[in-house]
Amino acid sequence: MAQDHTTTLFAILTDTFAVPVDELTPSATFESLGLDSLDLVEITLILDEQLGVKLEDADLEDIVTLADAIAAIDAKQVLA
Repeated sequence: MAQDHTTTLFAILTDTFAVPVDELTPSATFESLGLDSLDLVEITLILDEQLGVKLEDADLEDIVTLADAIAAIDAKQVLA
């Protein structure tokens, strides 16, 4: 299941935000990818639409890297 979340997140980043695939690593930060907090909010809306996973503002405070985002998505998916 985690691989599906990774694939979905990476697809959102490449398709919607034009992030080059070679920059997508678990340790990459959203800031290093040229994304800001508004972009992160948009990503959460897309994740909610595509996966039914709703990340709250409190969740976003702990998300710095792509690995953090995937872990948060996984945790929310388990709770759903």
